[in-house]
Amino acid sequence: MKRVYIEELGRHVGEEVLLQGWLYNKRSSGKIRFLLLRDGTGVVQGVMMKGAVPEETFVKFDDLTQESSFALRGKVRKEDRAPGGFELEVSDVTVYAIAKEYPITPKDHGVEFLADRRHLWLRSSRQHAIMRVRHRIIKAIRDFFDDRGFTLIDSPVLTPAACEGTSTLFETEYFDLGKAYLTQSGQLYAEAGALAFGKVYCFGPTFRAEKSKTRRHLSEFWMVEPEVAFADLNDDMDLAEEFLEYIVQSVLKDRAPELKALERNISFLENVKRPLPRISYDEAVAILQSKGLPFEWGNDLGGTDETVISEQFDRPVMVHRYPSQVKAFYMKRDPNNPKVALAVDVLAPEGYGEIIGGSQREDDLDVLLERIREHNLPQEAFEWYLDLRRYGTVPHAGFGLGVERTVAWICGLDHVRETIPFPRMIYRLTP
Repeated sequence: MKRVYIEELGRHVGEEVLLQGWLYNKRSSGKIRFLLLRDGTGVVQGVMMKGAVPEETFVKFDDLTQESSFALRGKVRKEDRAPGGFELEVSDVTVYAIAKEYPITPKDHGVEFLADRRHLWLRSSRQHAIMRVRHRIIKAIRDFFDDRGFTLIDSPVLTPAACEGTSTLFETEYFDLGKAYLTQSGQLYAEAGALAFGKVYCFGPTFRAEKSKTRRHLSEFWMVEPEVAFADLNDDMDLAEEFLEYIVQSVLKDRAPELKALERNISFLENVKRPLPRISYDEAVAILQSKGLPFEWGNDLGGTDETVISEQFDRPVMVHRYPSQVKAFYMKRDPNNPKVALAVDVLAPEGYGEIIGGSQREDDLDVLLERIREHNLPQEAFEWYLDLRRYGTVPHAGFGLGVERTVAWICGLDHVRETIPFPRMIYRLTP
């Protein structure tokens, strides 16, 4: 008999099929027994009628506990009242393993209790919906760049130097070569790729040893970083808004049931279409000061500041030209105002803050050397990076999008710990 998945049942109405999975729930009503099976693609109701199946099959219902693994054989029929719109008229049940008493029950559990059992928590309908949205976001990311002629350049996880500041590095010994660090960003290597292939992206895990306990921070997270040769800040912003629109509209189109299960208000998501509003850092400061916040020009935007700014718009807002003193060494300064960098952050609405950060890169060798010295970085570790300016330098730009913050925003989650299968935070390294 053909094994199928629950998400495929619409193509098999009237056919006998085999479903394999785990017990989501069960109930009985007189001589009718209902088994809800989940298989990772959905949940379906199997119906057994006493007398319609052998007695030894009918009584297997009594043995099955939550999360027991089993198989159902039977005929698929359309049933609008059933979960997913289909149900199975069961003819046989095969039990693989009877689960012990399951620790996660329908009652409310504390976050730490659930986090300690993350390996089991992932089976819940809410986490299932979040992970399917995450999967669609990642597919949209790859599709967007692949369809536009970008080349994937895998950047190393172990690096010889800092990219985003020396205070947030995870350090390890590297054989006889001294210290190595877990990457904070693949961007510097993506720049090398851009000068080889024109337009590239890297996509992988990044690490920040930042002692932060906010709802926006993880110690290990995933980031996609495109880099384009012969591009300036305006080109960078154009690409970022097209990219963000593509991701959000893809999720709205393909993951509507999951967003509904998460009770997500999608009105802000439906607004994510080009053009996105663009304001300068100076304009952002004016907004904050008009709202009574004691914000001084030259400071970086904090979480509260980003929330207040984004509340003024019905879609993500792009804030550009930040003070150069609060931005990374590789960001090019504005030739019309050297006090500001040609940088941009995209702030998501509803208090979710920065989801994209990017800039035009400094392409002048002498200026970049000066910046490296100003930031007290070891020049020898960046000699390969400086070679990109020695041999065929061009204007170029790029950005990074954090997957977990994007998932949190699109799903409407309170904390990024639910956006990744196994979160790593300053107080959690397990499971």
